[in-house]
Amino acid sequence: MAIMTPVTLEELWKAVLGEMELSLSRAHFTTWFKNTLIVARDQNSVTVSVPNGFVKEWLENKFNRQILLSVRKLSNEIREVKYIVGQPKSEPIRQDISKIINEKEFQEQATIDQSQDIDKTTHLNKKYSFDSFIVGSANELAFSCAQGVVASLGKLYNPLFIYGGVGLGKTHLIQSIGNKVSSESADRRVLYTSGEKLTATIVESIRNRTIEDIKNLYSRLDLLIIDDIQYIAGKDKTQEIVFTIFNELHNRNKQVIMTSDRPPKAIPTIEERLRSRMEGGMVADIGTPDFETRLAIIKVKAQERGCSLSDDVLSYIATHIQKNIRELEGALNRVVALAQIYNRPPDLKEVKNILNAYLAVPYRKTSPQVILKTVAEFYNITPTDLTKRSRKKEVVKPRQVSMYLLREEIKLSFPDIGQKLGGRDHSTVIHACEKIKREEAVSEPLKNELIMIRQRIYDSFE
Repeated sequence: MAIMTPVTLEELWKAVLGEMELSLSRAHFTTWFKNTLIVARDQNSVTVSVPNGFVKEWLENKFNRQILLSVRKLSNEIREVKYIVGQPKSEPIRQDISKIINEKEFQEQATIDQSQDIDKTTHLNKKYSFDSFIVGSANELAFSCAQGVVASLGKLYNPLFIYGGVGLGKTHLIQSIGNKVSSESADRRVLYTSGEKLTATIVESIRNRTIEDIKNLYSRLDLLIIDDIQYIAGKDKTQEIVFTIFNELHNRNKQVIMTSDRPPKAIPTIEERLRSRMEGGMVADIGTPDFETRLAIIKVKAQERGCSLSDDVLSYIATHIQKNIRELEGALNRVVALAQIYNRPPDLKEVKNILNAYLAVPYRKTSPQVILKTVAEFYNITPTDLTKRSRKKEVVKPRQVSMYLLREEIKLSFPDIGQKLGGRDHSTVIHACEKIKREEAVSEPLKNELIMIRQRIYDSFE
């Protein structure tokens, strides 16, 4: 694509990062592109500074072609991307912050801003509030429950268990509860943590023989918020401590809020007594946002970024980015970056062009092995279990899901699917595919599970 105006090194790398962020998971993008920037350019090449040799090798071997294609969209004379560790002092970057912030400075400032937003006592992010949470048909029950918890802490919905797929707003909503409770009563003791951090804290306290101190600390809270509780699955000692803390808080009418990527009954290797506690209050799901909600989110986010986009551009983004809110924001970031580069709002044709590569991502080719492995891992069984003759409930459903995805994602024939799953008859496969397809249309939990499994399938190629 011919460039419209000359771009600085900072603008060029900002555009590349915008494209990479949309084609990668957040974890992968942060791992491989944090603290990277273009430090030099000659007639036919650009040089990218990376923080260490491991990142250098990974970008060269895994992402070089994609990076080069992104660079050439704005500077088609570039034929090569080089990588160096660190920024050489002899080649300072010409900075032009009048249009766009240097990527490294932007990342450092974002880290500073984020740390300033985090309350050191509650661990809540101050930016999350009910006012900025967009309510739609897919999340209105969870939102209503969240407001009910604030109005009657520890009494109405206790515990409150919210589940849904990645990037749908669970963290935003539960932290809004915490911030609202803290703002209304400064003497209430509130703590936000994740299942992963809680597990690490418990393991460390056991090692240091301070587990009683930890239990006492958590048990004195008025509101305990645990994000991604599914991370404690299979960790028996952690579950035992969490159950003890939960009982202590519940007996004192203190509030517990939890989130997960699936409902309690679908979390594998969770103690039955803990699962029963999770289901003992209110269980609410957050589904994929509908068009009206997506459009409202895009409008608000564009206003926050000071970017004025036409209604047809906003509608196009909301129509074509349907999976989750995080991807909506990623698409918008890409469009905003384009607006900054050209110093004007992009038209619909330009937006279609810049989002075209991302919109094609879900249609990447996968393989039967990847699908079977991903499904097995998701349901906490082995790939071999899928091929056995077992009729256990915990195996039958994953097997049917595998059949459905093998048919939907790579269009295998019914006999081929049967062969890959233990030599089953094609009529069995047809029945399974039709069953899962019917249930996907009416079951929000299954729909969310299939979304998450598909995400993991295609993330495996990154």
